[in-house]
Amino acid sequence: MTGSITYAYGVARDAGGLAEALPGLRGVADAPVHLVRVGDGDEVVVAVSPVPAQDFQEDALKAHLEDLDWLETVARAHHRVIEALAARTTVLPLRLATVYLDDDRVRIMLEARRQAFAERLSDLAGHEEWGVKIYAEAPPPSESRPESGAATESATDPALSPGRAYLSARRAQRHARDDTYRDAEKAAERVEAAARAHAVDRVQHRPQQGELARGPGENVVNDAYLVPLRHAESFRADVIRAAEGLPGVRVEVTGPWAPYSFIATTQAEPSKRATP
Repeated sequence: MTGSITYAYGVARDAGGLAEALPGLRGVADAPVHLVRVGDGDEVVVAVSPVPAQDFQEDALKAHLEDLDWLETVARAHHRVIEALAARTTVLPLRLATVYLDDDRVRIMLEARRQAFAERLSDLAGHEEWGVKIYAEAPPPSESRPESGAATESATDPALSPGRAYLSARRAQRHARDDTYRDAEKAAERVEAAARAHAVDRVQHRPQQGELARGPGENVVNDAYLVPLRHAESFRADVIRAAEGLPGVRVEVTGPWAPYSFIATTQAEPSKRATP
C-alpha cells in the first residue's frame, strides 16, 4: 500500500492456529490484518494492518479524533480485530490509533518488550473483562416515596401561593433524589462485595456522562472486573442480584470483553508518532 504506515491492534499469544482467524479479517481502512513476530516460531505476536499515512500523522489524527463518526468507524474496526483474536487466544488490546512507521518498527518494539508481554499474557490467560455500571434514577416529585408524601401533598394544596407550591415541590424532589443516591451508594457496596467474591482484579473508571452515558439516569459507578472464565456466569448473576430491592437504582453488566482495562503496565506506545 503506497503511503501507508502500520496500525497495531493488540499483542497476542500464538500457540498455533491463530493465523486461521486472519483470512478475510479486515481492520481499519478495510485493510487485511497480519501478524508480526520477532522470529519464526515465536509465540508472542502483534496483530497489525497497513493504514493510510495521511490519516494517522499527528496533525491529521488530532483533527480526526474530534470527528465522532470517523472515531466510531475506527473503534469498531479495532474492536472487530480484537474480538476475532480473543475468540482464539489471550490478547492484550492496544490503545486506539497506536501506529508505527512500518512493521519493522513494530518488531523492534516487540523485541524490547517481549518478556513483559509474555508475562502479562500468562497472567490474563483464562480470564475476561466484565463491565459494571450503576445508574441513579431519581423519580419526579409526583412519584416520590411515601416518606416524602407530606411535601408532595402540600405542593398540590390549592391554598398555597404559586411560590410556596413551587418551593414545596422542589423540596419533595430533593428528598426523592437524596433517597435515590443513598440507595445507589448501598447498591455500590453490595455490588462490590458480590463482585469481589469472583473477580481477581478491578479498575474504577470515571462515570460516563453526555453522549457516552446510555439509558436513563445518572451513571454513578463505572467499574471493570477481571473474572476467571469459570466464574463468569456466577459473577453476572450475583452482581445483578445485589441491587434488588433498591428503587431508583439500575445495574448494567456488560461483557465478556478482552481485558482492555487491565493492560496499563504493558501498553506498547510508539517512541513517536508516525511522520513522513
